[in-house]
Amino acid sequence: MDSPGIDIHLDFTLTLINFVISGLIENAEYTGHYYYLLLKKQVKLYEEIFIMEKQQIQKLKSSFDEISHMTEDGVEFWYARELMGQLGYDRWENFEKAVNRAIESCESAQNKVNDHFREVTKMIPIGKGGNRPVKDYMLTRYACYLVAQNGDPRKEQIAFAQSYFAVQTRKQELIEERIAYIERSNARDRLKESEKRLSQNIYERGVDDAGFGRIRSKGDQALFGGNTTKDMKRKFGVSDNRPLADFLPTLTIAAKNLATEMTNYNVEEKDLQGEFSITDEHVQNNRTVRNMLGERGIQPENLPPAEDIKKLERKARAQEKKITENSSGFSGE
Repeated sequence: MDSPGIDIHLDFTLTLINFVISGLIENAEYTGHYYYLLLKKQVKLYEEIFIMEKQQIQKLKSSFDEISHMTEDGVEFWYARELMGQLGYDRWENFEKAVNRAIESCESAQNKVNDHFREVTKMIPIGKGGNRPVKDYMLTRYACYLVAQNGDPRKEQIAFAQSYFAVQTRKQELIEERIAYIERSNARDRLKESEKRLSQNIYERGVDDAGFGRIRSKGDQALFGGNTTKDMKRKFGVSDNRPLADFLPTLTIAAKNLATEMTNYNVEEKDLQGEFSITDEHVQNNRTVRNMLGERGIQPENLPPAEDIKKLERKARAQEKKITENSSGFSGE
């Protein structure tokens, strides 16, 4: 796990707000409106790449454990209507859409739907001591995983469930490890998107691919206290043909993304032209983020490297494959 990033990631976001509002907007070159828009966007992104505290993970884990059931044949399952609330849904109509998409995913994977999704009827109480029948589903662990994969990704419970049902064992540390991977992977994807946008922006302003590489390298040098991208790769033992970001902890990836987003905004807002002016902008933004981190006693170049994200992706895919292979299905029709 990226332990250095987990403990300070939320402080990083909150400090960022205070730092920018209290300091940088005093610079007449920047407007309060600019930082309001930028911070609003960044906070939204970081909320999506939230860091779960161990107590919250334990609480969610316990709530999922408590509603599990076992058939006479020893097959573990969950009722959809009980799972619905745990996944943050209030209305059955909305949740059933996720269940139906999960059934389609099961069929696409060429797995027998009836082995993992068993439609049942339950009686629920109504007024004056009466009951009425409602549709429900018995869901195997694999079915629950597919439901989580097809659920609303904005819900915190969905992100947890994707890890909970993917890990065959109920050991909390393995669930935490997978959640940390998802958070880091999401942060990495955000950085890819912002760097792609920067590449497009500068290409439209007369800078070629080689110039983009130089701009990004100068930004890294400002963020890492004078260490170039090559210096950091050498320090982390990263080969020349691999991106440095694939080995950075979540916190550093988020820092790089913030600086890049700031550059994108100013390049577009001020219509900056040419390699020199865009480089100057990107260096200033990386330096700003570094200074903020420094106020918290954090030096990005001194944070330990994280495990190769490609290796973690392969591990996650292997886990997902095992879900299908090892998940017991319902017997009979």
